[in-house]
Amino acid sequence: MGTSDKKSGSKLIPILGFTVVIVAVALYGFFFLRHDDNIIQGEAEITEVRISSKVPGRIAKFLVDEGDFVKKGDTVAILSIPDIDAKLSQADAAQQGAEAQNKKAIKGARSEQIRGAFEMWQKAKAGLEIAKKSYDRVQSLYDKGVTTAQKRDEAEANYKAYVATERGAKSQYDMALNGAEKEDKEAARALVARAKGAVAEVRSYVNESYVISPIDGEISERFPQEGELVGSGAPIMNVMDLEDKWGTFNVREDRLLNFKMDQVVTAFVPALNKNVELKIYFLKDLGSYAAWKATKATGDYDRKTFEVRARFVKENKDIRSGMSLVINNK
Repeated sequence: MGTSDKKSGSKLIPILGFTVVIVAVALYGFFFLRHDDNIIQGEAEITEVRISSKVPGRIAKFLVDEGDFVKKGDTVAILSIPDIDAKLSQADAAQQGAEAQNKKAIKGARSEQIRGAFEMWQKAKAGLEIAKKSYDRVQSLYDKGVTTAQKRDEAEANYKAYVATERGAKSQYDMALNGAEKEDKEAARALVARAKGAVAEVRSYVNESYVISPIDGEISERFPQEGELVGSGAPIMNVMDLEDKWGTFNVREDRLLNFKMDQVVTAFVPALNKNVELKIYFLKDLGSYAAWKATKATGDYDRKTFEVRARFVKENKDIRSGMSLVINNK
């Protein structure tokens, strides 16, 4: 009898031990795992402005490196744009020709002037032929999908400008033969004004070869290397506006009670081991594609996520983009 009791007792010990473990795990899960995490983590953001060129060209030289501070208007890179230089020479020549024709109309035609007008006409015809060939080549590339519509439009505009220039040169030659009248003189003056406008336009493109910073800030990233070709509007580098910093957080809607517009919240910055204050200025739901918690199976509702943005109350130069911001949402 005693032996049987001992055997039964030895069998109960593992069963009781297993039961105790199950109960302990259940209690741990009930008291700890079911508790919601009150920590909300976000990160610091800084406004970045992309610096690009209005005209395509090749990077001739960078004047700044990543991490350098620049002022608004500082030249950060220089582009090599041979096409623009050629167009400037053409525009200058057209302006000189127009001014010469205007002087000719004012003074009256001589045999030398008539010959000069004829030579200018021939020069304009030659330029027209080159412009026509260039336009045909660009149009062919555009039809094949190789070049952009902007390139085609620029070539077409250049071609049409030379058509007008050739006609103007021809009219100046005819005027020299027939003698300048009042209307001819007015046309000559208008031609000079038009040529000056063309020169001013091309010079504005020349100025685009000097890439400048639109704001004060720090160069955060450079994209191409020296010698690489960049297209019109293609980003060359980014500059951070260190005066425009904010924090962004993704907050589930059941926790939005402590996040209201214009409310000041305190966040811990692990990278700096300090607390900072932020003032909320933006609240917006992230949409159905964003993270949400489904709870309909328990008779509750689906909890959507909202983006919360807050600006730093006090300026802190040590805060950098990407630094974690931790809020204890008790």
